[in-house]
Amino acid sequence: QVQLVESGGGLVQPGGSLTLSCVASGGTFSNYGVGWFRQAPGKEREFIGATDPSGSTKYTAASPRSRFTISRDNAKNTVYLQMNDLKPEDTAVYYCAASGGRYWTGRSADFGSWGQGTQVTVSS
Repeated sequence: QVQLVESGGGLVQPGGSLTLSCVASGGTFSNYGVGWFRQAPGKEREFIGATDPSGSTKYTAASPRSRFTISRDNAKNTVYLQMNDLKPEDTAVYYCAASGGRYWTGRSADFGSWGQGTQVTVSS
């Protein structure tokens, strides 16, 4: 199983931007689809989007589709989540997860490896 580590979270003002990174090790990264999820306090984990193993196809949830972009660099074993025009409601712990199969579903159960999460706080 691949191991994942997220980074890049922090405190940002409303309207600001952040780019999260998810670095993989211990497996053949290009065999896995990778998804991003987030979980706000008191809420269920939410699917943001996912990229196929090559990075050429991406699936995103309806919200916040227009503000978030997923990209992938297999040479660096890294998937990115670029977040623009951040809002207080984007405050959450953000997780990346790898799937050897049904990464397009957005279901947590289809992702076998998870990172530890990185906190994003949007506040003035």
